[in-house]
Amino acid sequence: MDATTVAVDVAKTVFEVAVANRQWHIVTRQRFNRRQFTHFLATTSPTHVVMEACGTAHYWGRCAHRHGHAVTLLPPAYVRPYVRRNKTDRTDAEALLEAARPGQIPSVPVKGEAQQTLVALHRIREQWMTTRTARINTLRGILREQGLLLPAGAAQALRTIPVILEDAATPLADALRRMISLIYQEVRQLEDHIRALERELHRRQSAAAQPLDPCASTWKNSRHLVSL
Repeated sequence: MDATTVAVDVAKTVFEVAVANRQWHIVTRQRFNRRQFTHFLATTSPTHVVMEACGTAHYWGRCAHRHGHAVTLLPPAYVRPYVRRNKTDRTDAEALLEAARPGQIPSVPVKGEAQQTLVALHRIREQWMTTRTARINTLRGILREQGLLLPAGAAQALRTIPVILEDAATPLADALRRMISLIYQEVRQLEDHIRALERELHRRQSAAAQPLDPCASTWKNSRHLVSL
């Protein structure tokens, strides 16, 4: 097979592959499942593999590297103008070839496993922080409806809630008091998880000789731990 470039439209379960020759003419098209695509990478002679820089592309990029392929990840926003007709897996693969041909689009480096792990940890922390804020706002709203105001600031609010719950004179129905207590405990558990994750992030970044990924700067901008 006269293959010099393999464009892959990466999906969860189906991979659309367009193989081009030296003249950038498509010589064959194939559709693979995950197992078949892994076998394709392992058995195809080293060539140039082009994919959009989506989340899973970094995993497949590492897989392709292990089998001797050169890998180019192109930003999706730069590939989109090359899509002809209706957007399908087939036209997406063709667009990748068209975008890669001039060689002028800046590629995205394939993240190593450590880099991708670090980015994933930051995403988990962000989700936990968002959930924590949402739970505290829920408590504020519920208590406000009962005529009880929490002080400004998450730390002050969380210190006040046990005082409210332990005061038998507080005008709260027993069922509501129990639910508020459960939400409060959930927030405290989230804070324990966040602190543990921040220690892990700090350990990883302290051990790194240089920043592993631009996303890692998130940690530098938010070195504070959750206040208790």
